[in-house]
Amino acid sequence: MKYNFDEVVPRRGTNSYKWDSAGDADVLPMWVADMDFRTAPPVVEALKKRVEHGIFGYVRVPDVYYGTVAGWFAGRHNWQIEKEWIIYTTGVVPALSAVIKALTTSGDKVVVQTPVYNAFFSSIRNNGCEVITSPLIYENGTYQMDFIDLEQKVADPGVKVLLLCNPHNPAGRVWTKQELTRLGEICLRNDVWVVSDEIHCELVFPGHTYIPFASVSEEFQMHSITCTSPSKAFNLAGIQIANIVSADADIRMKIDKAININEVCDVNPFGIEALMAAYTDGVEWLEELNRYLFANYHCLRAYFDEYLPEFSVVSLEGTYLVWVDCSVLKQPSEAIMKTLLDKEKLWVNEGSLYGEAGEGFIRINIACPRQQLIEGLKRLRRALKQ
Repeated sequence: MKYNFDEVVPRRGTNSYKWDSAGDADVLPMWVADMDFRTAPPVVEALKKRVEHGIFGYVRVPDVYYGTVAGWFAGRHNWQIEKEWIIYTTGVVPALSAVIKALTTSGDKVVVQTPVYNAFFSSIRNNGCEVITSPLIYENGTYQMDFIDLEQKVADPGVKVLLLCNPHNPAGRVWTKQELTRLGEICLRNDVWVVSDEIHCELVFPGHTYIPFASVSEEFQMHSITCTSPSKAFNLAGIQIANIVSADADIRMKIDKAININEVCDVNPFGIEALMAAYTDGVEWLEELNRYLFANYHCLRAYFDEYLPEFSVVSLEGTYLVWVDCSVLKQPSEAIMKTLLDKEKLWVNEGSLYGEAGEGFIRINIACPRQQLIEGLKRLRRALKQ
Protein backbone atom coordinates (compact mmCIF):
# COMPACT_ATOMS: atom_id res chain seq x y z
CA MET A 1 0.00 0.00 0.00
CA LYS A 2 1.15 3.53 -0.72
CA TYR A 3 -0.10 4.90 2.60
CA ASN A 4 0.99 3.61 6.01
CA PHE A 5 -2.12 3.00 8.08
CA ASP A 6 -0.08 0.84 10.46
CA GLU A 7 1.72 3.93 11.75
CA VAL A 8 0.83 4.70 15.36
CA VAL A 9 0.35 8.46 15.66
CA PRO A 10 0.39 9.59 19.32
CA ARG A 11 -2.73 11.64 20.04
CA ARG A 12 -2.71 11.90 23.81
CA GLY A 13 -1.78 15.43 24.89
CA THR A 14 -3.22 17.04 21.73
CA ASN A 15 -6.53 17.96 23.39
CA SER A 16 -8.09 15.02 21.60
CA TYR A 17 -11.66 14.45 22.72
CA LYS A 18 -11.18 10.75 22.07
CA TRP A 19 -7.83 10.29 23.83
CA ASP A 20 -7.63 13.01 26.45
CA SER A 21 -11.14 12.73 27.92
CA ALA A 22 -10.28 9.66 30.01
CA GLY A 23 -7.56 11.34 32.04
CA ASP A 24 -5.85 7.97 32.52
CA ALA A 25 -2.84 7.45 30.26
CA ASP A 26 -3.42 3.68 30.22
CA VAL A 27 -6.93 3.87 28.76
CA LEU A 28 -7.26 2.63 25.17
CA PRO A 29 -10.15 4.56 23.55
CA MET A 30 -12.19 2.67 20.94
CA TRP A 31 -15.38 4.63 21.39
CA VAL A 32 -16.16 7.97 19.71
CA ALA A 33 -16.21 7.88 15.89
CA ASP A 34 -12.99 9.47 14.80
CA MET A 35 -10.01 7.64 13.33
CA ASP A 36 -6.45 7.27 14.58
CA PHE A 37 -5.01 7.79 11.11
CA ARG A 38 -3.57 10.97 9.65
CA THR A 39 -5.84 12.39 6.99
CA ALA A 40 -5.02 12.22 3.28
CA PRO A 41 -1.72 13.99 2.40
CA PRO A 42 -3.41 16.33 -0.14
CA VAL A 43 -5.60 17.62 2.69
CA VAL A 44 -2.57 18.22 4.91
CA GLU A 45 -0.80 20.08 2.10
CA ALA A 46 -3.84 22.26 1.41
CA LEU A 47 -4.10 23.16 5.08
CA LYS A 48 -0.37 23.92 5.32
CA LYS A 49 -0.66 26.28 2.37
CA ARG A 50 -3.61 28.04 3.98
CA VAL A 51 -1.77 28.35 7.33
CA GLU A 52 1.26 29.84 5.63
CA HIS A 53 -0.86 32.74 4.39
CA GLY A 54 -1.15 33.73 8.05
CA ILE A 55 -4.46 35.61 7.99
CA PHE A 56 -7.60 33.82 9.11
CA GLY A 57 -10.41 36.32 8.82
CA TYR A 58 -14.04 35.78 7.93
CA VAL A 59 -14.39 33.61 4.86
CA ARG A 60 -16.71 33.43 1.87
CA VAL A 61 -17.41 30.09 0.23
CA PRO A 62 -16.28 30.21 -3.42
CA ASP A 63 -18.13 28.81 -6.41
CA VAL A 64 -15.48 26.12 -6.85
CA TYR A 65 -16.49 24.68 -3.47
CA TYR A 66 -20.01 23.93 -4.71
CA GLY A 67 -18.68 22.51 -7.96
CA THR A 68 -16.32 20.26 -6.03
CA VAL A 69 -19.13 18.85 -3.88
CA ALA A 70 -21.39 18.32 -6.88
CA GLY A 71 -18.58 16.76 -8.93
CA TRP A 72 -17.69 14.31 -6.15
CA PHE A 73 -21.21 12.94 -5.79
CA ALA A 74 -21.83 12.87 -9.55
CA GLY A 75 -18.61 11.06 -10.36
CA ARG A 76 -18.48 8.73 -7.39
CA HIS A 77 -22.14 8.06 -6.61
CA ASN A 78 -24.04 9.00 -9.78
CA TRP A 79 -26.03 11.65 -7.93
CA GLN A 80 -26.54 14.89 -9.81
CA ILE A 81 -26.60 17.91 -7.47
CA GLU A 82 -27.14 21.51 -8.54
CA LYS A 83 -25.02 24.24 -6.96
CA GLU A 84 -28.13 25.98 -5.66
CA TRP A 85 -29.16 22.91 -3.67
CA ILE A 86 -26.13 23.05 -1.37
CA ILE A 87 -26.15 24.80 2.00
CA TYR A 88 -22.92 24.67 3.98
CA THR A 89 -22.72 24.48 7.77
CA THR A 90 -20.41 23.35 10.56
CA GLY A 91 -21.39 19.70 10.95
CA VAL A 92 -23.99 17.04 10.27
CA VAL A 93 -25.50 17.21 13.77
CA PRO A 94 -26.10 20.99 13.53
CA ALA A 95 -27.43 20.32 10.02
CA LEU A 96 -29.91 17.73 11.29
CA SER A 97 -31.07 20.06 14.05
CA ALA A 98 -31.59 22.96 11.62
CA VAL A 99 -33.46 20.78 9.12
CA ILE A 100 -35.78 19.45 11.82
CA LYS A 101 -36.44 23.05 12.92
CA ALA A 102 -37.26 23.96 9.32
CA LEU A 103 -39.65 21.05 8.74
CA THR A 104 -41.50 20.85 12.06
CA THR A 105 -43.20 22.81 14.77
CA SER A 106 -43.01 22.06 18.48
CA GLY A 107 -45.02 18.95 19.31
CA ASP A 108 -44.56 17.28 15.93
CA LYS A 109 -43.25 13.71 15.79
CA VAL A 110 -40.06 12.39 14.17
CA VAL A 111 -39.45 8.70 13.41
CA VAL A 112 -36.08 7.04 13.94
CA GLN A 113 -35.03 3.43 13.27
CA THR A 114 -33.32 2.11 16.36
CA PRO A 115 -30.67 1.33 17.41
CA VAL A 116 -29.44 4.56 15.86
CA TYR A 117 -26.90 7.36 16.29
CA ASN A 118 -27.52 8.93 19.67
CA ALA A 119 -27.46 12.55 18.43
CA PHE A 120 -30.70 11.88 16.55
CA PHE A 121 -32.56 11.81 19.85
CA SER A 122 -31.16 15.11 21.12
CA SER A 123 -31.65 16.87 17.78
CA ILE A 124 -35.33 15.91 17.85
CA ARG A 125 -35.97 16.79 21.49
CA ASN A 126 -34.05 20.07 21.33
CA ASN A 127 -36.54 21.21 18.70
CA GLY A 128 -39.52 20.37 20.93
CA CYS A 129 -40.47 17.30 18.90
CA GLU A 130 -41.36 13.78 20.01
CA VAL A 131 -39.18 10.78 19.18
CA ILE A 132 -41.07 7.85 17.62
CA THR A 133 -39.02 4.67 17.39
CA SER A 134 -39.38 2.00 14.74
CA PRO A 135 -36.93 -0.71 15.85
CA LEU A 136 -34.96 -2.53 13.19
CA ILE A 137 -35.33 -6.31 13.05
CA TYR A 138 -32.25 -8.10 14.38
CA GLU A 139 -31.82 -11.67 13.17
CA ASN A 140 -29.09 -13.91 11.75
CA GLY A 141 -26.40 -11.48 12.76
CA THR A 142 -27.69 -8.48 10.84
CA TYR A 143 -30.50 -5.89 10.75
CA GLN A 144 -33.46 -5.31 8.46
CA MET A 145 -36.03 -2.54 8.32
CA ASP A 146 -39.39 -3.43 9.84
CA PHE A 147 -41.58 -2.05 7.07
CA ILE A 148 -44.84 -3.15 8.70
CA ASP A 149 -44.01 -1.27 11.88
CA LEU A 150 -42.60 1.64 9.89
CA GLU A 151 -45.81 2.02 7.90
CA GLN A 152 -47.85 2.09 11.09
CA LYS A 153 -45.62 4.69 12.73
CA VAL A 154 -45.38 6.95 9.68
CA ALA A 155 -49.17 6.84 9.17
CA ASP A 156 -49.62 8.89 12.36
CA PRO A 157 -50.63 12.39 11.13
CA GLY A 158 -48.40 13.89 13.82
CA VAL A 159 -45.29 12.45 12.14
CA LYS A 160 -43.64 15.02 9.86
CA VAL A 161 -40.11 13.65 9.43
CA LEU A 162 -38.25 10.35 9.27
CA LEU A 163 -34.55 10.48 10.09
CA LEU A 164 -32.69 7.95 7.95
CA CYS A 165 -29.13 6.83 8.73
CA ASN A 166 -27.54 5.71 5.43
CA PRO A 167 -25.17 3.88 5.93
CA HIS A 168 -26.52 3.00 9.33
CA ASN A 169 -24.71 3.70 12.58
CA PRO A 170 -24.39 1.51 14.65
CA ALA A 171 -26.05 -1.41 12.81
CA GLY A 172 -23.46 -1.33 10.01
CA ARG A 173 -25.99 -1.69 7.19
CA VAL A 174 -25.55 -0.12 3.77
CA TRP A 175 -29.17 0.07 2.67
CA THR A 176 -30.00 -1.37 -0.75
CA LYS A 177 -31.94 0.42 -3.47
CA GLN A 178 -34.90 -1.88 -2.82
CA GLU A 179 -34.93 -1.01 0.88
CA LEU A 180 -34.59 2.71 0.24
CA THR A 181 -37.34 2.56 -2.38
CA ARG A 182 -39.78 0.85 -0.05
CA LEU A 183 -39.02 3.29 2.77
CA GLY A 184 -39.37 6.26 0.43
CA GLU A 185 -42.70 5.09 -0.93
CA ILE A 186 -44.08 4.71 2.59
CA CYS A 187 -43.00 8.25 3.44
CA LEU A 188 -44.38 9.71 0.20
CA ARG A 189 -47.78 8.11 0.76
CA ASN A 190 -47.94 9.71 4.18
CA ASP A 191 -46.43 13.09 3.24
CA VAL A 192 -43.47 12.57 5.57
CA TRP A 193 -40.10 14.14 4.77
CA VAL A 194 -37.02 11.92 4.74
CA VAL A 195 -33.96 13.57 6.29
CA SER A 196 -30.98 11.37 5.49
CA ASP A 197 -27.72 11.44 7.46
CA GLU A 198 -25.19 10.12 4.94
CA ILE A 199 -21.98 11.07 6.75
CA HIS A 200 -20.56 7.51 6.52
CA CYS A 201 -21.27 7.22 2.78
CA GLU A 202 -17.64 6.78 1.69
CA LEU A 203 -16.93 3.95 4.15
CA VAL A 204 -18.42 0.96 2.34
CA PHE A 205 -16.98 -2.55 2.05
CA PRO A 206 -16.75 -4.91 -0.96
CA GLY A 207 -20.06 -6.37 -2.09
CA HIS A 208 -22.04 -3.33 -1.02
CA THR A 209 -22.86 -0.03 -2.71
CA TYR A 210 -23.87 3.22 -1.06
CA ILE A 211 -26.89 4.75 -2.78
CA PRO A 212 -27.85 8.34 -1.91
CA PHE A 213 -31.51 8.25 -0.91
CA ALA A 214 -32.25 11.33 -3.02
CA SER A 215 -30.77 9.66 -6.11
CA VAL A 216 -33.33 6.85 -6.17
CA SER A 217 -36.05 8.89 -7.89
CA GLU A 218 -37.06 12.45 -8.73
CA GLU A 219 -39.91 12.24 -6.24
CA PHE A 220 -37.57 11.16 -3.46
CA GLN A 221 -35.18 13.95 -4.33
CA MET A 222 -37.93 16.56 -4.06
CA HIS A 223 -39.22 15.18 -0.77
CA SER A 224 -35.97 14.66 1.13
CA ILE A 225 -32.99 16.49 2.55
CA THR A 226 -29.51 14.95 2.66
CA CYS A 227 -26.75 15.81 5.13
CA THR A 228 -23.17 14.99 4.13
CA SER A 229 -19.62 15.70 5.23
CA PRO A 230 -16.11 14.43 4.46
CA SER A 231 -15.43 14.33 8.21
CA LYS A 232 -15.80 10.57 8.80
CA ALA A 233 -14.09 9.35 5.64
CA PHE A 234 -11.16 11.78 5.86
CA ASN A 235 -10.95 12.16 9.67
CA LEU A 236 -11.85 15.86 9.62
CA ALA A 237 -14.42 16.11 12.42
CA GLY A 238 -12.50 18.88 14.19
CA ILE A 239 -12.34 20.94 10.99
CA GLN A 240 -16.13 21.37 11.13
CA ILE A 241 -17.55 21.38 7.61
CA ALA A 242 -20.74 19.78 6.27
CA ASN A 243 -23.39 20.28 3.62
CA ILE A 244 -27.16 20.12 3.45
CA VAL A 245 -28.60 19.23 0.05
CA SER A 246 -32.21 20.09 -0.81
CA ALA A 247 -33.74 20.32 -4.29
CA ASP A 248 -36.80 22.23 -3.02
CA ALA A 249 -36.25 26.01 -3.10
CA ASP A 250 -38.92 26.78 -0.50
CA ILE A 251 -37.50 24.22 1.92
CA ARG A 252 -34.01 25.62 1.37
CA MET A 253 -35.25 29.05 2.46
CA LYS A 254 -36.63 27.53 5.66
CA ILE A 255 -33.41 25.62 6.30
CA ASP A 256 -31.33 28.73 5.69
CA LYS A 257 -33.45 30.61 8.22
CA ALA A 258 -33.09 27.79 10.76
CA ILE A 259 -29.33 27.69 10.31
CA ASN A 260 -29.15 31.40 11.06
CA ILE A 261 -31.44 31.04 14.08
CA ASN A 262 -29.20 28.23 15.37
CA GLU A 263 -26.14 30.37 14.52
CA VAL A 264 -24.33 27.65 12.56
CA CYS A 265 -24.27 29.59 9.30
CA ASP A 266 -20.55 30.39 9.24
CA VAL A 267 -17.69 28.01 8.47
CA ASN A 268 -13.94 28.44 8.79
CA PRO A 269 -11.35 28.73 6.01
CA PHE A 270 -9.76 25.38 6.90
CA GLY A 271 -13.02 23.49 6.41
CA ILE A 272 -13.40 24.84 2.91
CA GLU A 273 -9.83 23.99 1.89
CA ALA A 274 -9.94 20.55 3.51
CA LEU A 275 -13.17 19.54 1.77
CA MET A 276 -11.98 20.68 -1.64
CA ALA A 277 -8.64 18.90 -1.27
CA ALA A 278 -10.28 15.69 -0.05
CA TYR A 279 -12.86 15.61 -2.84
CA THR A 280 -10.36 16.64 -5.52
CA ASP A 281 -7.26 14.59 -4.69
CA GLY A 282 -8.21 12.17 -1.92
CA VAL A 283 -9.67 9.22 -3.83
CA GLU A 284 -6.55 7.03 -3.84
CA TRP A 285 -6.03 7.50 -0.10
CA LEU A 286 -9.72 6.79 0.57
CA GLU A 287 -9.64 3.54 -1.41
CA GLU A 288 -6.64 2.31 0.57
CA LEU A 289 -8.32 3.35 3.82
CA ASN A 290 -11.37 1.25 3.01
CA ARG A 291 -9.21 -1.77 2.25
CA TYR A 292 -7.39 -1.35 5.56
CA LEU A 293 -10.63 -0.97 7.51
CA PHE A 294 -12.06 -4.06 5.82
CA ALA A 295 -8.96 -6.03 6.85
CA ASN A 296 -9.35 -4.72 10.41
CA TYR A 297 -12.93 -5.96 10.43
CA HIS A 298 -11.82 -9.42 9.29
CA CYS A 299 -9.11 -9.41 11.94
CA LEU A 300 -11.73 -8.67 14.62
CA ARG A 301 -14.10 -11.34 13.32
CA ALA A 302 -11.35 -13.96 13.27
CA TYR A 303 -10.40 -13.05 16.84
CA PHE A 304 -14.00 -13.41 18.02
CA ASP A 305 -14.39 -16.70 16.18
CA GLU A 306 -11.32 -18.09 17.94
CA TYR A 307 -11.54 -16.60 21.42
CA LEU A 308 -15.04 -15.17 21.93
CA PRO A 309 -17.41 -17.33 19.87
CA GLU A 310 -20.29 -16.82 22.32
CA PHE A 311 -20.44 -13.14 21.36
CA SER A 312 -22.06 -12.37 18.02
CA VAL A 313 -20.41 -9.75 15.80
CA VAL A 314 -23.03 -8.04 13.67
CA SER A 315 -22.19 -8.09 9.97
CA LEU A 316 -20.43 -4.86 8.98
CA GLU A 317 -21.23 -3.57 5.48
CA GLY A 318 -20.05 0.00 6.02
CA THR A 319 -18.67 2.48 8.61
CA TYR A 320 -15.81 1.52 10.94
CA LEU A 321 -18.07 0.90 13.93
CA VAL A 322 -18.51 -2.74 14.91
CA TRP A 323 -21.70 -3.69 16.79
CA VAL A 324 -21.29 -6.64 19.14
CA ASP A 325 -24.10 -8.63 20.77
CA CYS A 326 -23.20 -9.23 24.42
CA SER A 327 -26.66 -10.42 25.49
CA VAL A 328 -25.14 -13.74 26.61
CA LEU A 329 -23.81 -11.85 29.66
CA LYS A 330 -27.36 -10.87 30.70
CA GLN A 331 -26.08 -7.50 31.88
CA PRO A 332 -27.00 -3.93 30.94
CA SER A 333 -24.70 -2.60 28.25
CA GLU A 334 -23.63 0.28 30.49
CA ALA A 335 -22.41 -2.24 33.08
CA ILE A 336 -20.46 -4.09 30.39
CA MET A 337 -18.87 -0.85 29.22
CA LYS A 338 -17.87 0.05 32.79
CA THR A 339 -16.39 -3.41 33.37
CA LEU A 340 -14.22 -3.06 30.27
CA LEU A 341 -13.09 0.38 31.36
CA ASP A 342 -12.49 -0.47 35.02
CA LYS A 343 -10.84 -3.86 34.60
CA GLU A 344 -8.94 -3.49 31.33
CA LYS A 345 -8.97 0.27 30.64
CA LEU A 346 -10.72 -0.32 27.33
CA TRP A 347 -13.24 2.37 26.41
CA VAL A 348 -16.09 1.38 24.07
CA ASN A 349 -19.64 2.69 23.67
CA GLU A 350 -22.53 1.08 25.50
CA GLY A 351 -25.38 0.03 23.21
CA SER A 352 -28.05 1.73 25.29
CA LEU A 353 -26.80 5.10 23.98
CA TYR A 354 -28.53 4.21 20.72
CA GLY A 355 -31.98 3.55 22.14
CA GLU A 356 -33.64 0.67 23.94
CA ALA A 357 -32.98 -1.58 20.92
CA GLY A 358 -29.26 -1.25 21.64
CA GLU A 359 -29.42 -2.70 25.13
CA GLY A 360 -27.03 -5.63 25.56
CA PHE A 361 -24.70 -4.45 22.77
CA ILE A 362 -21.43 -2.55 22.63
CA ARG A 363 -19.96 -0.48 19.78
CA ILE A 364 -16.26 -0.75 18.94
CA ASN A 365 -14.35 1.73 16.75
CA ILE A 366 -11.86 -0.22 14.59
CA ALA A 367 -10.42 2.79 12.71
CA CYS A 368 -6.95 2.41 14.18
CA PRO A 369 -3.59 0.76 13.39
CA ARG A 370 -3.73 -3.04 13.43
CA GLN A 371 -1.51 -3.42 16.51
CA GLN A 372 -3.79 -1.07 18.43
CA LEU A 373 -6.84 -3.06 17.38
CA ILE A 374 -5.23 -6.32 18.50
CA GLU A 375 -4.33 -4.80 21.87
CA GLY A 376 -7.96 -3.71 22.28
CA LEU A 377 -9.19 -7.19 21.40
CA LYS A 378 -6.88 -8.75 23.99
CA ARG A 379 -8.23 -6.40 26.65
CA LEU A 380 -11.77 -7.16 25.56
CA ARG A 381 -11.15 -10.89 25.78
CA ARG A 382 -9.67 -10.70 29.28
CA ALA A 383 -12.54 -8.61 30.61
CA LEU A 384 -15.35 -10.58 28.99
CA LYS A 385 -13.90 -13.93 30.03
CA GLN A 386 -13.92 -12.73 33.64
